[in-house]
Amino acid sequence: MKLLIIEDSTRLRRSLVTGFTRLGYAVDDSADGRQGLGYARSNHYDVIILDLMLPGMDGLSVLQELRSQHDETHVLILSAKDDVNDRIQGLNSGADDYMIKPFSFDELHARLLTLTRRKHNVKSPLIGIGELVINTVMRQVSVNSKKLSLTPTEYIILEHLSLNADRVITYSSLIDQICNCQDTISRNTLEAHISSLRKKLKIVNLLDFIKTKRGFGYYVDNN
Repeated sequence: MKLLIIEDSTRLRRSLVTGFTRLGYAVDDSADGRQGLGYARSNHYDVIILDLMLPGMDGLSVLQELRSQHDETHVLILSAKDDVNDRIQGLNSGADDYMIKPFSFDELHARLLTLTRRKHNVKSPLIGIGELVINTVMRQVSVNSKKLSLTPTEYIILEHLSLNADRVITYSSLIDQICNCQDTISRNTLEAHISSLRKKLKIVNLLDFIKTKRGFGYYVDNN
């Protein structure tokens, strides 16, 4: 999952970036509404976490600008504005969820996972492909009830491919999932992660689970 956090509180923003980075997510952040809008326009994100009271451009204007451009990225408003009319206005302006500060990080994470499942039309937190099961809440992978030990990056790759089963995911799209816009990794590094993941899948007899579409990317067959 790739996130954009637009929040002007330095302490809160850094805390969120640290928390989600530790979970293996690629995270970009901005303290300014106009800069955050620029990030949203020039990058692909799974979810945008958006404060309302921002310098440069307020969060509601950022949201309305995105929706006016037919940007369907999931947006979760995270705000201290707890009046019911503020929540109604945010949701009616195109937000997918609205969460009030102070908040629980675990609940915020759960809401992000729900938005991600909604994006892929998946109701259950469990993704099952043959003998392999991914628990997206616990971030665990098992094959025939035997847990696999994956690095955070390997988990993100496997989850993303599985959520998009039967679709070829390009090299650049996978790289985008595992690094933010300030960092970059080479295709060779991506291939090293894929190779390590394939070796771990081979141990549990999933020899050809991740397939290569030469010149394009990788995919998982849901058959």
